[in-house]
Amino acid sequence: MPTKPHIRSVRTIAESRLFRIEELHLTFSNGIERVYERMVGEYPDSVIIAPFLDNETLLMIREYSAAIDDYELTLPKGLVDRGEDFLQAANRELQEEIGYKADQLDYIAPLTIAPGYINHTSHVIRATGLTASRLPGDEPEALEIVPCKIAGINDIVARSDVTDARTIATLYLVSEP
Repeated sequence: MPTKPHIRSVRTIAESRLFRIEELHLTFSNGIERVYERMVGEYPDSVIIAPFLDNETLLMIREYSAAIDDYELTLPKGLVDRGEDFLQAANRELQEEIGYKADQLDYIAPLTIAPGYINHTSHVIRATGLTASRLPGDEPEALEIVPCKIAGINDIVARSDVTDARTIATLYLVSEP
């Protein structure tokens, strides 16, 4: 395994209420120097949940995605709050977004979006044993719940309103028993 580059300096070059952009001055083990930029969030972890109503039916949601200015068919997801572990965050998000809690939560895998630029990791959770339970959430409008058959995964990911790479990766990760 190669030696990690030496970070000579880090400087914040922009900041918003959600994240900051840092400039990293690096020296690689072969002596080459580079300047990288990365987005750093205050909450670097989130969960993305695959909630199964039964062995064949996955509950997806349709929600507005501001960055693409359109509605996207996706999975329940959200930030891990301080003091929560991934499974607690997943169960809270399920109750806020789809009105169910899970009796069984299984950690599947971590996913990064663009690890060369963003320090964010989404943790994939499979949720089963769903029962009705609602918590107030922070969504500006009610989310449409869309039941989908996991056996039709290729049809799901081929849809024009399914473009989130985390959603697509999660669907494939949970499609195998």
